[in-house]
Amino acid sequence: MTENKRETYTSTNNNEAEQAGEQVLDDLETLRSRLQTAEQKRDEYLDLAQRTRADFENYQKRMQRDLVVERRFAQTPLAADLLPALDNLERATAAAEQAGDRGPLVQGVVMVQAQLLDILRRHGITRIEAKGLPFDPNLHQAVMQQPSKDHPPMTVVQVLEQGYMIHDRVLRPARVAVSTTPDKS
Repeated sequence: MTENKRETYTSTNNNEAEQAGEQVLDDLETLRSRLQTAEQKRDEYLDLAQRTRADFENYQKRMQRDLVVERRFAQTPLAADLLPALDNLERATAAAEQAGDRGPLVQGVVMVQAQLLDILRRHGITRIEAKGLPFDPNLHQAVMQQPSKDHPPMTVVQVLEQGYMIHDRVLRPARVAVSTTPDKS
């Protein structure tokens, strides 16, 4: 080979080597860019998966709490349907007492009433105490007002219809008469 051909060959080889080196560097830069993009997407997907998992765990906990509350108050519709019958038993015993009747029929009605109250109590349903206590709009429904010298204003002086609670909720408010200040005329 001649000297000219050698220089041309060497310079061609150097150019090709430089181009190949530049191509490798370009490919490396492209791969780095793709890797960075893939890492960003991975981080986004990981964050999304973690948030979705936390949301699902919160959903499960909320559903568990709701289920416990639902079970606790499942008797509410049945109890609400039984209360008018219990009121009628109470009215019957009050009417018999007022008439002075204490026979076996009245005693039987009283026993049935007590049995129903006991069953309701075992299921978390209790009477709302009202007579003689300050009026509480959360527990009582004021149906009428009565002037009274014996009681301070806004005190329950008469229970017209018994109220009931189921656990910590009002099933039916007590319908009451509330005291007012008597007229001075």
